[in-house]
Order: sequence, then C-alpha cells, then structure tokens
Amino acid sequence: MNYQETLDYLFKQLPMYQRVGKAAYKVDLSNTHELCKLLNNPENKFKSVHVAGTNGKGSTSHMLASVLQEAGYKVGLYTSPHLKDFRERVKINGEMISEEQVVSFVKKYKANFENVQLSFFEWTVGLAFDYFSSEQVDIAIIETGLGGRLDSTNVVTPEVSVITNIGIDHTQFLGNTLKKIAAEKAGIIKHNIPVVIGETQKETQTMFHNKATECDSLIQFADKTILKGLQTDLKGVYQQKNVRTCMAVVKVLNQKGWNIPEEAVKIGLLSVVRNTGLLGRWQTLSENPLVICDTGHNEEGITEIVAQLKKTPHDKLHIVFGVVNDKSIDKVLDLLPKDAQYYFCEAKIPRAMKVEELMRIAEGKGVKGIQCKSVQDAFKVAQNNTTKNDLIFIGGSTFVVAEVV
Repeated sequence: MNYQETLDYLFKQLPMYQRVGKAAYKVDLSNTHELCKLLNNPENKFKSVHVAGTNGKGSTSHMLASVLQEAGYKVGLYTSPHLKDFRERVKINGEMISEEQVVSFVKKYKANFENVQLSFFEWTVGLAFDYFSSEQVDIAIIETGLGGRLDSTNVVTPEVSVITNIGIDHTQFLGNTLKKIAAEKAGIIKHNIPVVIGETQKETQTMFHNKATECDSLIQFADKTILKGLQTDLKGVYQQKNVRTCMAVVKVLNQKGWNIPEEAVKIGLLSVVRNTGLLGRWQTLSENPLVICDTGHNEEGITEIVAQLKKTPHDKLHIVFGVVNDKSIDKVLDLLPKDAQYYFCEAKIPRAMKVEELMRIAEGKGVKGIQCKSVQDAFKVAQNNTTKNDLIFIGGSTFVVAEVV
C-alpha cells in the first residue's frame, strides 16, 4: 500500500470516533494492552507527560512540547484530532512522522492488529508509542483522545499527570454532570505520580483531592500560579489559563530532575506555533477583512470565543458555523451573539449535523443566517459580504475549521 491507500485503510476499515461517533468508542483498555504487548510495550520505553481535560489540553500539550524543545530535549507529541494531515497527530520536535513510517507500521502490523480488531484511535496510539520508543525521545507529551480512565493513552506511567479543566462534553460516554466527567478524567491519576489541575472548580475540587489522596499523588491547582509576565504566541485571552498550567507542570518536572530554565520557558511559550506547527487556536487566516478560526466547540470553549470576539475590533461580525450531530447545541446557541450574520454549513464527515437541521434549531434560538452548500461555500459567501473592517469567524466544529485552514 502507498501512503494514500494506507490512510484510506485506516479511515474506512476501522472505526474513527471523530468521523462516525459512538460506534468507535471502546469501553475498556483490553485492546490497548494487547496492542502494547504486540509492540513489545513501547509505552514503558520513554518518559511522558499525560494530558487530559475538556478544553485546553491541545494548547497545553503544544506549549509543553515547545518549552521542552527550547530546553534542549527531544520531544514527542501525540495529539488528536488532526486538521489537515493525519501525521499532525505524531510529531518529534515539531516534525511530523514520515509517510514512509506510517505505511511501514501499518503494513508490518496489519494482520496482527486485525485479529485484535483495533479502533482507529488504538492504531494511532500504537503508531505514536512505537515511533517515540524507536526514536528514543527524551520525553513525550501524550494528549488523551476522550475522557481519561478508558482512553487508549492511559497505559503510560508519566512524570506528571495533567487535567486542564472539566466541562460538559461527550456526555454519552463520560456522564452528564461535571462530577461524573471529572471522575473519568481523574482516571489518569496514578499512584505516587504528581498531578496538576488547570482550574479550581468547586464541583470537582474535592473529587480530585480524594483521588490524589487515594493514589498518594501530590496535587496542585495551576490557577494559583503567578504568571510573572509570561506571554505566548497563541492568541486569545483564554490561553493564559493554559500558560499557568504549563508553568505548573514545568515546576514539577524541574523538581523531578529535569533541567528547564526560565529562558526556555519564555522562548518556548512565544514559539509554540513555530516549534510545534499547532493550527486552529484563535488562528488568523487573513487580514482586511480579518478572518479568524478556532476549534473551540463546547459550552466552555464557545464562552471563551465569544468573550474574545467582543475584544476584537470590527465593524460587522460574520460567523461561518457548523456542528456535529451527536451533541446538544442548545446552550452553545444561547451563547452566540445574535447580531452577527451567520453562514450555516456542514463538514464533510458522517458526524456533521445536516445544515437544514442546524438552521432549524438555530432559528429557534434567535440565531439567524444563510444556509450554504458546504464549508467552503459558506466561507466564500461570507467573504463576498464583508468590507475590510469586518470580522469573519469560522468555528463550531473542529471539522469546519479543518476544511478552511
């Protein structure tokens, strides 16, 4: 198989949560343990930081990778989903895994993995862990895909566990209250491994303390960290929360014997995009008119986006908007500015909510706009309707952003 045929195999033959939803979700780690056994347990052959959370885990993971690179370490980075290229998920020092290595891995293990009936996500975890092990990274930043306790990444024993925050998302898998979701995320806390919590939330604080005590794990809440004037090249006021989380993790790593000087932290935070290639976080696509995209898609993420939109100078606001079909969007729609011009669309994935259904729900919430044939069509119509001082925002779904960046 060539690279494209390999991707087609991964995407079409195996369940992929991001595309098809619930059918791809596994309820235990038995497959992952079997996968690791087949690969000779690569998860035990490199140091790691394990990052979970509802919002901010991607940005925090990329910040940590950038800082550690600036400190001179060889850094693996495993994240999901990808926006443009599958290989964005697996990087070392900002460089994506090669097409040849992806093809070789799939070809080598295809028969064995088919016997185990691995999911798409389990395949990618195996690919990343095998790659980081064979390339002998100094440390890898490992982002969970969904939840924590049952996430396929939850076989690593990290230097530090990180939970950025807890919000209402993926309720069909994780529960419909903050406490239930927090319990799933807290599943990454391991015996005698320090844990950093990004935000103090009264609904979850006690539960995290209890889990950490049960595991004899030192716990700290990063929102108590003083920033000392540190800035990041990732735009959006909400990134300050992730900077604090990153700083708290760096402190723990230094206490464990890693050498991450202040200058590496400063430069690393200002060089996240250059060092890691991160896309889709309050990303400016063009000027005059200003075009910005952001992958925030749940209630907490949209709250931060709306706050940032209010602080961004513009005449008229235009929003290209699409969502997935397996999440309640009522509260998200309640948060959206009602005076914007909307261009409703659907991404090219099975999980996308049909644009007709999106428009019906949105109009019931007083959010009115134009129905468009596709994401690209919506973007073009929006561009045709703007003047140079207007603002076009693209979001609502990671997959809407992916078709534009």
